[in-house]
Amino acid sequence: MEEKVLSGRNIGLSVLLGEIVLNILLILGMVACFWRAADIDSTPALFLGILLAVLLGVCWIPLCGLKVLGPQEALVLTLFGNYYGTLKNEGFYWVNPFCVGVNPAARTQLSQSGDVSSKEESGPLTALLTKESGVKPSPSKKISLKIMTLNNSRQKINDCLGNPVEIGIAVTWRVKDTAKAVFSVDNYKEFLSLQCDSALRDVVRIYPYDVAPNVDTTGDGIADEGSLRGSSEMVAARIRNEIQERVEQAGIDIIEARITYLAYAPEIAAVMLQRQQASAIIDARKMIVEGAVGMVEMALDRLNDNDYVTLDEERKAAMVSNLLVVLCGNHDAQPIVNTGSLY
Repeated sequence: MEEKVLSGRNIGLSVLLGEIVLNILLILGMVACFWRAADIDSTPALFLGILLAVLLGVCWIPLCGLKVLGPQEALVLTLFGNYYGTLKNEGFYWVNPFCVGVNPAARTQLSQSGDVSSKEESGPLTALLTKESGVKPSPSKKISLKIMTLNNSRQKINDCLGNPVEIGIAVTWRVKDTAKAVFSVDNYKEFLSLQCDSALRDVVRIYPYDVAPNVDTTGDGIADEGSLRGSSEMVAARIRNEIQERVEQAGIDIIEARITYLAYAPEIAAVMLQRQQASAIIDARKMIVEGAVGMVEMALDRLNDNDYVTLDEERKAAMVSNLLVVLCGNHDAQPIVNTGSLY
């Protein structure tokens, strides 16, 4: 179903003023007729007064077609079950008084901007009356066209290596086609929330938490360095595209998707922390050994070039061993002075 925007309907003020003038004329005419009927006992005047009273009683029906919209609001209307059209943008409108506004997601409350309770919207007076009467006010049938942010709860998902991770996303979205949002799905807010969860699971299962060997995250058959932690921008863009494909039929435009929380699940967080610490220690040791070997080579080359001292192979091996112990040790070396002969 395609959206049909109603134009030329912002004549609400003119209709309201016309109704006021018509009601005043009907009241004056009815009073005059009843006055004349009572004064001269005129049957036609009495019938005319009754007719004016009936007209005055049904004259309020056109007022039901008055609609007020604020900025970035829309109202989807149906007439006897058929799609009548959509009012968009701010203004004072008048439509067929038998039209009914439709918004199946009016009562849906999600963890997102734009979803506030009826008490907060209506103010303290209405909240007090609601508390006293026990009857909740009817939610507005208007559809917000503003950009809203959806924050779904964190999910525990296994990455491509089977490690459970907790991840949360924030999705900014808005309604771009009100007809699809209302008529293509049962509740477009709940539909969006479920599709966000489903798309997040499908994308996260493709990536490892951290860079891992022999993992293809792009689907081209070549291993790459994509990961949830290191490729957050790429993962977010992929999540956004995945959600957009799923909610296109609901007339929703996904503007952006961002990862707001990412961590290992609590049951493996301590083990993965030890793994990261061990990996960091190994990398640090490799760097220390490479640097120590380079310093030993430099020391031997300088001694040989300048002929400071001549060492045989056994003494060179002892010197190399001592230097590596000093340079690779965790603590400062304790010097020992040899007062005897070298040999």
